[in-house]
Amino acid sequence: MTLSFFDQFMSPTYLGIPLIALALAIPGLLFPTPSARWLNNRLLTLQAWFINRFTSQLLLPLNPGGHKWATILTSLMLFLISLNMLGLLPYTFTPTTQLSMNMGLAMPLWLATVVIGMRNQPTVALGHLLPEGTPTPLIPVLIIIETISLLIRPLALGVRLTANLTAGHLLIQLIATAAFVLLPLMPTIAILTGALLFLLTILEVAVAMIQAYVFVLLLSLYLQENV
Repeated sequence: MTLSFFDQFMSPTYLGIPLIALALAIPGLLFPTPSARWLNNRLLTLQAWFINRFTSQLLLPLNPGGHKWATILTSLMLFLISLNMLGLLPYTFTPTTQLSMNMGLAMPLWLATVVIGMRNQPTVALGHLLPEGTPTPLIPVLIIIETISLLIRPLALGVRLTANLTAGHLLIQLIATAAFVLLPLMPTIAILTGALLFLLTILEVAVAMIQAYVFVLLLSLYLQENV
């Protein structure tokens, strides 16, 4: 049976049961629960330091009204980083390569920011659709363009995360296949390809973390416009 390079992005099943639910539940089991002791171990201390630094950096440009989103944004960041990093391990599946899942995360959160803006400050929220000082003949055109750009935001969030992770995984598999094929034919080229594969794997680890941060950062920017 000939396998396609894109088979790695298919949702795995076992006895007809999709395992994506198990993949989504695993990140919650990896993070240790903070204890009630005065002094925690090194892992808990490092985890608390990272969460505090990220949350303070994320909420720095937000108004106090947006600080209510600290828990959900930080949890989303840790969730996406865990899924992206676990997907780099052998014999694993990356749920964030599925556009349906990423859109399921992006659409409700983006819609919540829009609803908050319409409810709390409708004039300011609608004012984003028309820049100040626009000539009168261009007003209808600009309103249509800004409305389209507003509606396309969740699609851009989901597609960006999916495309970056899918491209990285596909490139790693292509280079790994080339290294195995070239090993008996041209060992020197195969070793150089293996070194390139190692560097690409390091780059993909960075991409996995950066894309999770970009996803949450863009959500915070959308929230900043509406609080």
